[in-house]
Amino acid sequence: MMPQAVRVLVLAGLLLGARPGFSIDTDAKLADPVQQATYERLTSEVRCLVCQNQTIGDSSAPLAADLRREIRQMIEAGRSEEEIKVFLLDRYGDFVLYKPRFKATTAALWLAPLLLLVAGGLGLGRIIRRRAALPVPPDDEPGDDQPSADGTFDDRPIDDRPVGHRDEPPTAAKG
Repeated sequence: MMPQAVRVLVLAGLLLGARPGFSIDTDAKLADPVQQATYERLTSEVRCLVCQNQTIGDSSAPLAADLRREIRQMIEAGRSEEEIKVFLLDRYGDFVLYKPRFKATTAALWLAPLLLLVAGGLGLGRIIRRRAALPVPPDDEPGDDQPSADGTFDDRPIDDRPVGHRDEPPTAAKG
């Protein structure tokens, strides 16, 4: 029987050795490091049109694999990152990029957070101004939460406090 530490080391070695089998992009890296960086950047910016909440670099969907292959071929053919993005935008529309370009059709996407923040700030300011304008009722009698003039708290039971005290329970209507 193997000791516990040896079993853990063997299991860790097996898991680390199997790691390449879990990768989604199984193609070899591009020869040029600049091209590889461009490829990785693009695959992390392009949305998987099947999954919609994953990039094509993270997706195992067949369409994502096709898009990765297409991007790889365009990079190997010498096309620039901008040319590849234009191709993807023309073919799939603004939705394909996680960060769509700012233009008339995407202005709401970019301006909505700012407008909501401003509207929330204005609403909060209005509430604060209204509350500040409310009259504060005078509290002539010290209660449990406020000390009396001599610095002590009113520890009398509610029934022994003066009538009209704010903590007094409501009286039942006699009928």
